[in-house]
Amino acid sequence: MASIRRTLSPYNDRSYPNGSSNPFSVQSPSQKLLSHGRTTFSPVRRFITGIFLQKHYSRKSNQFSWKKSLIRCFLFFFLGFLLGMAPFNNDFNELKQQDLRNRDFSFEMKPAVVNVEKNVGDLSFVERPKENDLMVDAVELGVVERSDRNEVKRILDFVPRKQLIVVTPTYNRALQAYYLNRLGQVLRLVRPPVLWIVVEMNAASMETAEILRNMGIMYRHLVCMKNSTDVKDRGVHQRNTAIEHIERHRLDGIVYFADDDNIYSLELFESIREISRFGTWPVGMLAQSKNKAILEGPVCNGSQVIGWHTNEKSKRLRRFHVDMSGFAFNSTILWDPKRWHRPTSDPIRQLDSVKEGFQETTFIEQIVEDESQMEGIPPGCYRIMNWHLHLEARELLYPKGWMLQNNLHVVTPSN
Repeated sequence: MASIRRTLSPYNDRSYPNGSSNPFSVQSPSQKLLSHGRTTFSPVRRFITGIFLQKHYSRKSNQFSWKKSLIRCFLFFFLGFLLGMAPFNNDFNELKQQDLRNRDFSFEMKPAVVNVEKNVGDLSFVERPKENDLMVDAVELGVVERSDRNEVKRILDFVPRKQLIVVTPTYNRALQAYYLNRLGQVLRLVRPPVLWIVVEMNAASMETAEILRNMGIMYRHLVCMKNSTDVKDRGVHQRNTAIEHIERHRLDGIVYFADDDNIYSLELFESIREISRFGTWPVGMLAQSKNKAILEGPVCNGSQVIGWHTNEKSKRLRRFHVDMSGFAFNSTILWDPKRWHRPTSDPIRQLDSVKEGFQETTFIEQIVEDESQMEGIPPGCYRIMNWHLHLEARELLYPKGWMLQNNLHVVTPSN
């Protein structure tokens, strides 16, 4: 019986255009790369290669794929952002400057080398290290003194200044606004803290209150309700009202009686801050006759009071020859008698039962016993820091609100 023998397929030895021995396998260039990448490429490189070599057209609709393009754009933007944020240049420069081939990486932060030098007015300045400076682990700050000890102590002394309590009795008259504004402008120039206590009789006027509000300093506006027709007694009662206020509220500071019609220097207010208990100084005065100037106050040897200036025979009987604006004292004497070892705890007040010109000495006798408890300001008492001038215009009437309702009697036409 004849046998039929099947031969091998004639296509086994044929080579196909795609390089495969299988006639039914079709591989594109991208698939060819991916197939080789399975054995030679890393997973990250295979992922990137797949993104770049994917087809731009979908199999179903043979149209451009916007979704894949947007994903690629977002990926490129993200990679560019990361590359832009990486400080390659600075890191490479640091690696070049620091020979890291023979060193280990260290995350320890070493302090910079600084040089500190103290000067008067300029406490310190810092010099940055140069490239060849030696790096150290510890820094010691040294202070080089370039001035005497007293000046350095003054610069570095941050002790708060004493408060000044300025008491001013006032009353309605033609020049009241001028006097209050002049004294207020001086107190504005004094370094704080400053408390201005202004005392009026019977009622607080709106004009005075407006001046105090616009002055820009700390103040208290008080009213003395005690009836008094005598000019001498009026000032005494007004000062006593301020003393009672200081005693009741236990205000701490240096009390100074400053009448509004006197003239003061800034040096006076800065000097009385150094008073510990009681301080006094000479005051220049204009005599009642207005034809000569007289001096009234202490004679000092340094800060020690050894005598008094006086020119009026009627006042030689006084114990202390001081003007009302020629002394200041610590306010704690009024409300803390144990601190100053006062023999009695009776309240300290000015007396209205004594003759005119003796109110000062009777008041000071309640504060100190003798000149040994006084301080002369400034040392030597060689300078006049305030003047007491009797320049009151008694013939002028006080206009309400300091405003003239009617025109003047004489009118001069302007050309």
